Amino acid sequence: MIVRWGLAELPAALTEVGIARPFVIASDRWRGLALPQHVGWWSEVPSEHVAVAPEADGILAVGGGSAIDTAKHASAETGLPLVHVPTTYSGAEWTTFYGIRSTDRRMQGGGGGAHPVALVYDVDLTLDLPSGETAGTAMNALAHCAEALYARGRSAQGDEQALAGASLIATALPHVIASPRDRDTRLDLLRGAAHAGHALGLAGLALAHAMAQALGGIYGVPHGAMNALCLPPALAYNRDYVPNEVARFGEAIGGDAVERTRELASLGGFERLRDFGIPREELPEVATATAMRGGNQANPHPASPAEIAVMFESIW
Repeated sequence: MIVRWGLAELPAALTEVGIARPFVIASDRWRGLALPQHVGWWSEVPSEHVAVAPEADGILAVGGGSAIDTAKHASAETGLPLVHVPTTYSGAEWTTFYGIRSTDRRMQGGGGGAHPVALVYDVDLTLDLPSGETAGTAMNALAHCAEALYARGRSAQGDEQALAGASLIATALPHVIASPRDRDTRLDLLRGAAHAGHALGLAGLALAHAMAQALGGIYGVPHGAMNALCLPPALAYNRDYVPNEVARFGEAIGGDAVERTRELASLGGFERLRDFGIPREELPEVATATAMRGGNQANPHPASPAEIAVMFESIW
């Protein structure tokens, strides 16, 4: 994967991967960016279908996880190479798989086979990100770091990326929430998220993400917020099976893994599932759906629906 820093590097990155006629997928808020000449623009994100201009020889995605997932779906459908310019800390830009959501953010399916070839990060695109989205997507990135240390696909390289990312995120996030336009700490957070995304691409997902994805897919609630809430109980569960890996994560973020992640989640105001309108009586059904997800199956010890229901109840 080609990685560049600064939007000024985007034209060269597109040339390097052989894209001369990019098709842009980004919400209308980014129309003011000085992007290279392009052959079309799709602004409905998320979207179940994208009509890519036939003359396009590549796709350029600008935005957060919704834009990036929409672009990955389009890339998989067309076979076109894909360049991402992430504007949040989601980390989705590093993977080839994606979720398909309707415009009201309900999950409609998913798949794989996207063709990401380059990433261009620019901290200036994150300076106006609201605190909720900042904390939510940063906690999503932190969950990528935690899970890379014990998911089925873990590796020494993934561990290195995960620990570097976890330390940067845990250190920078409180400062970014306190001073949102502090460019230096925003840059540290973005670098941490890049490490986290790389770790995700190497290792894959585990239980916390399975829980968050089930909740988001059913209720259309923010993925980052759900990861912020689901990561602490998932870490507590996994500590019984992979105590050393959970302890390493705790050391990287500066405290007990479970309590420290709860503290960081609270910076975004993420306290309980009930705050997002999740019906308590439906949690057993959501737990059953969670247990079947790939992230749970890649967990060190897959959790049963009953165990997941207890975890959901603990954060309801």
